[in-house]
Amino acid sequence: MCHPANGVPPAAPVVTGGVAAHGGLELDAADGNRLRAYHAEPDAPIGRSVVILPDRRGLHPFYEKLALRFAEAGFRALAIDFYGRTAGAGPRGDAFDWAAHMPRLEAAHVDADVAAAVAWTRARSSDPVFTLGFCLGGAHSWRQAAGDLGLAGAVGFYGPPRFFGDATAALSAPLLLLLAGDDAAAGQDEFQALVAGFEEAGKEYEMHVYDGAPHSYFDVSAGDWAAACADSWQRILDFTARHGSVA
Repeated sequence: MCHPANGVPPAAPVVTGGVAAHGGLELDAADGNRLRAYHAEPDAPIGRSVVILPDRRGLHPFYEKLALRFAEAGFRALAIDFYGRTAGAGPRGDAFDWAAHMPRLEAAHVDADVAAAVAWTRARSSDPVFTLGFCLGGAHSWRQAAGDLGLAGAVGFYGPPRFFGDATAALSAPLLLLLAGDDAAAGQDEFQALVAGFEEAGKEYEMHVYDGAPHSYFDVSAGDWAAACADSWQRILDFTARHGSVA
């Protein structure tokens, strides 16, 4: 399961201020796609930007709320949708049939949409840019570090390795993997095989497994995992601070 319809992302352990501006917008990808996105600007920026890749539902309100949480932590944040090509750029409710659209989503589509989001972000700030994703978006976030976007790093929560594909050799930015120990979407053996490839190729990564945590633990409604949520946030803050200063 991905986050429930009433899911709420946890707030960062360090809040630098409020949200200066936020709202929906549309982006144009290089392949002609028009995609929906949601931006949030901090009133106390810390010099880092993040492009958020959602789970299989696309730009669900959970990720709009998450963009706001990142802005409160000082990040310029932009969350994107995956399904502009097949579902249009308009808003959708919880009844959206993502299962009819996800099989038609290709890695090249995600690449084009993320590139548009990174370009939009860079047009407004010279901050280092990170990608951050969840489930489907988590694996695609890691995969963006193998592209030519010049990312400072890529973060992913419980991203099934099958969506990462064979991108290991081309990785050029560090990765942060935040994994659920009791993940129903992917087995720990799959993740171990993934990082074994990173090790063999000499790629930079950090991985943390939250023992017993379910898929989509990063949610206020998953009350038993509040400590894991706080620790995940801290790891994101530390990772982006460390690699943002190098970028």
